[in-house]
Amino acid sequence: MTAQEVRLCGLLLREHFGEVVEKVGTHLLKSGAQNLRTIIHETGLSVDLVKKSLCVLVQHGASTFSSGRKGPGSPTEYHASCDRILRILRYPRYIYTAKTLYGDTGELIIEELLQRGHTMMSSTVKTVADRLTQNMAEGRTMDYSEVSSTFSKLVETHFLQRCPPLPRVGNKDSSAPSETPATPGTPAAPVNTAPPTPESFPECYKVPSVTLIGRGKRQLASEDGEEQRSAKRAKMDPETHGDEGIYWQVNFERFHLHFRDQTIISAVANKLDQTSSEIVRTMLRMSEVTTSPMATCTKPLSANEIFRSLPPSYNILRPILDQYLTLLVDDPMEFVGKAGESGGGMFVVNLHRALANLARATLESVVQERFGSRSARIFRLLLRKRHLEQKQVEDFAMIPAKEAKDMLYTLLSQNLVQLQEIPKTPDYAPSRTFYLYTVNQLPTARMLLQSCYKTVANLVERRLFETKESKRLLEKSQRIEAILASLQASGAEPEQLTEVEEMITAPEKQQLDTLRLHINKLDSAENQVDETIFLLESYINSTNASS
Repeated sequence: MTAQEVRLCGLLLREHFGEVVEKVGTHLLKSGAQNLRTIIHETGLSVDLVKKSLCVLVQHGASTFSSGRKGPGSPTEYHASCDRILRILRYPRYIYTAKTLYGDTGELIIEELLQRGHTMMSSTVKTVADRLTQNMAEGRTMDYSEVSSTFSKLVETHFLQRCPPLPRVGNKDSSAPSETPATPGTPAAPVNTAPPTPESFPECYKVPSVTLIGRGKRQLASEDGEEQRSAKRAKMDPETHGDEGIYWQVNFERFHLHFRDQTIISAVANKLDQTSSEIVRTMLRMSEVTTSPMATCTKPLSANEIFRSLPPSYNILRPILDQYLTLLVDDPMEFVGKAGESGGGMFVVNLHRALANLARATLESVVQERFGSRSARIFRLLLRKRHLEQKQVEDFAMIPAKEAKDMLYTLLSQNLVQLQEIPKTPDYAPSRTFYLYTVNQLPTARMLLQSCYKTVANLVERRLFETKESKRLLEKSQRIEAILASLQASGAEPEQLTEVEEMITAPEKQQLDTLRLHINKLDSAENQVDETIFLLESYINSTNASS
């Protein structure tokens, strides 16, 4: 865990949960596992605030608790997970993916689970049905069964999973998690280990029989306080639905596999054409169940199987498919490889090579943007040739000696290029030593990943500053929007609405528009950097798993 990661985690915790939770979370990240008394002493916060902060972190899977390291009877210790906190950065992408695959219902289900950390199926279905009904035309409502069906589909495709039951901790300090929205001893998302798999927890993807009959209820426009009171009443609802004690969470790893596949498909479409990408999409879809998440390539598929699995709408004839498969195998990017000749040829999608080539293209793009096309030419040359002397770089890149020397030293100073000394004699005399330039792709990718973390942290910090500077104006705008919504719901006259709208002056409207434009730009930049972060993380994890 680096300083940039801790800084970004702190900013994300502050933005979503407040400064107190940020203080406790960053303290745990920096200090490691600690018991409740030590956290209170070292943070200087009250017992109540620390307990509530730990409850929030545990509820959202950003922290977990376990028996102390000294054995039974020792104080409960709390751990924070940097990786899990960084997933907050990708929340908009998870929600958008759910909307793309399962419509508005899937979007709201994922959003509800991300907001609450983990919750029961029945309460999620009710909340989502009410929200969908609220946005429907007058007289229309959303049936609970439709929302339950979408929830079940998300579980079947492993985008949602049950929270694994955690062992009770027999110490009074462990009472802190009891203040979470969940009951004591209920499951919480694992932090220090990967999310549970069906093999480790047999009922991970089993949907319980939930007795939910009814339709979403339309609520009248009300103030925030009234909405919070109704939410509390819903939590205290004594009615049972058959899924008590079964909590659900978002399976981030399944979303990441989907993102990885979409990245490969998009890269094939950009490199070759749309038909090639649809063939690769079909191969990835066929291999979803049979391929393990950390595999370097998919299971072999015969050309006959691929042809039968292609959707009829593609209208691809068998000879054309063979030509496309040959084209994909011969492509330098090595997205598809040939594993045999039976069944018209056996083909695999090279997941690790695809990620390595995409990470390599990202590194080349960064060098070109920062140092120009000639430096990018030298960088590509070193990636391809592995080790070259300065004279060889000048000759192969066809760049004058003085310029090539300056560019190499600039790249060397930025740690994008490494210098390796190979002595002819043990004394390392410069006249009898070869000096070879090289690029180590994995360390360079790790360095770029840290730069991306720093960039996102700067973007988040800037957005928080912009929002804080215009806090009064934003609060005024929100109050006026709430009054307008209330008046519209009660059937107010147009004159009344116009009068309320005029409470914001023209300069204030202009300032609000400028602020929203700036925040939208910052959000867009944040999402774009996160795509690079995801690609580099996937490449690094894939390399570690294959080595």
